[in-house]
Amino acid sequence: MKFLVETSARHVHVTQEDLETLFGKGYELTKKKDLSQPGQYACEERVTVVGPKKELKGVSILGPVRKATQVELSLTDARSIGVAAPVRESGDVAGSAPCKLVGPAGEVELTEGVIAAKRHIHATVADAKELGVENGEIVSVKMDTNGRSLVFGDVVVRVSDSYALAMHIDTDESNAAGCGRTEYGEIVK
Repeated sequence: MKFLVETSARHVHVTQEDLETLFGKGYELTKKKDLSQPGQYACEERVTVVGPKKELKGVSILGPVRKATQVELSLTDARSIGVAAPVRESGDVAGSAPCKLVGPAGEVELTEGVIAAKRHIHATVADAKELGVENGEIVSVKMDTNGRSLVFGDVVVRVSDSYALAMHIDTDESNAAGCGRTEYGEIVK
């Protein structure tokens, strides 16, 4: 069974408190477009991510607001700004790398929150059953791309009926596989 493989570019998730520090009291996110995962969307708002060596301007915020502010970068992005981002599942920010976020109304100094997202598959319960996998299982996924086919190991399966079936990789991984706009993968055992 093949499934969509999407490239997740650098982005930020923010708390309401940090959003208001960056953009002003009472500020609300402005939806730009829906993403493949139900209820998730790209926003018009952008921030600058500042590390010890350099900064990344115009980094997108994804909505809705979250319980913890989190910055997801590729390892190349993280190294370029001087940050040692650990590879983690989204939401696992305890003890991760620090950075500063700069918005039009203020700045937020994060003592932790920068990660390189672990590649993962979102699947519903029915999708997981059809794929023969369980929540938290680590699998390998083969991608047949034009001239750069490869197998990604260490892919975590995340199962919830609030998901839509898709695998997420970062820009480094997408470039390594020579991904185009629409790519598919399949679990190999």
